Amino acid sequence: MRVVIAGILLSMAAGLFAQTATITGKVSFSGKAPASKAIDMKADAKCAAIHGNKPVKPEDFILNPNGTLRWCFVYVKDGPIPKAAPSKATVVLDQHGCTYAPRVFGVVTGQPIEIRNSDPLLHNVHTVSKANPTFNIAQPNKGMKRVHVFMKPETMVQFKCDVHPWMGAYAGVVPHGFFAVTGADGKFTIKGLPAGTYTLEVWHEKLGKQTMQVTVKAGETKTADFAYKK
Repeated sequence: MRVVIAGILLSMAAGLFAQTATITGKVSFSGKAPASKAIDMKADAKCAAIHGNKPVKPEDFILNPNGTLRWCFVYVKDGPIPKAAPSKATVVLDQHGCTYAPRVFGVVTGQPIEIRNSDPLLHNVHTVSKANPTFNIAQPNKGMKRVHVFMKPETMVQFKCDVHPWMGAYAGVVPHGFFAVTGADGKFTIKGLPAGTYTLEVWHEKLGKQTMQVTVKAGETKTADFAYKK
């Protein structure tokens, strides 16, 4: 009897999952790319030495070989979004090679962020935000960690280092888990959405924001492509 009930519950769960929708797409760019200078880290000899005293490519505008953009934050801004408890999974923001990694990431309100220093030198973590309280902490030693939580939605929260002005990262803080960050292929996928009409927003560090309205049916996969022009 227990086996039969378990089978029924699994079938019901599978059926419910099959009824959720998926939005997938890419973020492309056309036109002349904005000017971008290589990062010269000679102001800090230890940072420069980590990179063999060579200039470092900045990450504020990365155009992929297929004409798409990396480090775009795409999220559901509005729609029939189901309520969910904050994720307990910890997101890591690392300071490595005198840069932040990742450059862009997303978290749910109430989700812990572990900020760590993997460099054998001083960094400080300084946030710039409006909805959430700002903070500025020093991490002078390798291996130091600090856990922080943002309690209010905000896109985007900036992280910077006052010691190394070229360092930067951005966090998209949303009240749900329906977001994605584009990678080396410029694509994104947002799964598990109930049927309905949603407003998607994409953010890029240099190109700003765009929005798009997308309607999905139960079990449907809908394509939604964003395009920036310069």
